[in-house]
Amino acid sequence: MACNCGRAGRSTLVYRLLLPNGVTRDYPTRQEADAANRRAGGVGSITAVRP
Repeated sequence: MACNCGRAGRSTLVYRLLLPNGVTRDYPTRQEADAANRRAGGVGSITAVRP
């Protein structure tokens, strides 16, 4: 059986895009969050969060 030693209990980092209309979306990478922000007109803010 395979071992996932060292990864158990480690929380992941996601990038949260907050748009001015109150909509929030989480993305696994900063690049994806940046691309979504550009598609939305570049008006959102991105923060790194641990879910």
